[in-house]
Amino acid sequence: MIASLRGTLVSRGFNRVIVDVQGVGYDVAVSLPTLEMLTENGEVFLHIHTSVRENALELYGFTDQQEKTLFEMLIGVSGIGPRSALTILSGISPERFQHAVIQGDVRRLTAIPGIGKKSAERMLLELKEKIQKISFGNWGSAPTPGSLEEDLVSSLVNLGYREKDAAAAARKVINGNEQALSLTQAVKMALKQLMK
Repeated sequence: MIASLRGTLVSRGFNRVIVDVQGVGYDVAVSLPTLEMLTENGEVFLHIHTSVRENALELYGFTDQQEKTLFEMLIGVSGIGPRSALTILSGISPERFQHAVIQGDVRRLTAIPGIGKKSAERMLLELKEKIQKISFGNWGSAPTPGSLEEDLVSSLVNLGYREKDAAAAARKVINGNEQALSLTQAVKMALKQLMK
């Protein structure tokens, strides 16, 4: 099995890259966050998940181990294949996903394109215990610091506001004040904005 690749990025598409390793080009499927971190014609290192099926050998690449671990957990959920797992990883960070699962936040998971209520509930059921046992670096039971706007949007959506309205209110409230505000203060200010 291929566990990692180090080589030169020679081509990139919407969710695929080709990595040249000593003259051999490897076609690797990647998530959007991984794709954004790769620069064309530069040296890259990818953690690889190798999927072997009856008629295909497919490679899935990740710039960090956390994303690969979450991918492997996701494809272990019944009804979620590698492509769906990549879609999930493209729609939410590992930290946010962990937080959503621990909090039982179905609404946050269904906000990911292509994820319906049944899939979200299945992920909560099958992954909650596994996610709680894992702690990698900055993975914790709460979202990472420095993402107040995302936390605020998520909180407002949980309170029943539409994501579009929540995002607009969050932008107005934060607008350069991220360091000075706690999440509680930001939520109170955003609610005032939404009630105008």
